[in-house]
Amino acid sequence: MNTDAKLMDMLTGYASAHQHPVNIGLHLFGIPVIMLGVFIPLSWVSADILGYTINLAHVAAIGLFVFYFTLDRLFGVVFLIYSVPIAILATLIGVEPLAVSGTVAAATFFGGFSAQFIGHALEKTIPVILKYPVQASVAAPFFIVVEVFSILGLRDDLFKEVQRRIAELQQQQAVRIREVT
Repeated sequence: MNTDAKLMDMLTGYASAHQHPVNIGLHLFGIPVIMLGVFIPLSWVSADILGYTINLAHVAAIGLFVFYFTLDRLFGVVFLIYSVPIAILATLIGVEPLAVSGTVAAATFFGGFSAQFIGHALEKTIPVILKYPVQASVAAPFFIVVEVFSILGLRDDLFKEVQRRIAELQQQQAVRIREVT
């Protein structure tokens, strides 16, 4: 398999903490909701550039797209397709009075995280965001695309390799535990 090592390491690390279908489902819901909660206040900062109003939510979506595109072109493009409507919705909410847009931003942000924490409690794993907050925040929207591809049975060779690596990691951890005891 000729897949970039950086991508495979990211996918393996993420997938190892996200095996339970309910946890995956809660992440599929929670991460885009969190994105909305983050994009709303980002939409409050904007500038007119060549006749177009561009806000920080747009800039964040494009910045993430560029990063994801360097990891995997197809996943990057699909991310852009799902993030643009979130940025547009955030912009529409962001023009509402602060009491409304701020409340919606807080509710979606904390509601999305609550869903993820419930999922990790079911799976009995520590949320990656607690261990690596910056990396998890940047990578999580990418993994939504990856999960959808997995659910749809697309790019099976990639996911079989990820599962093989997870099994290998679990075997290595079991050996270390036996050595300690």
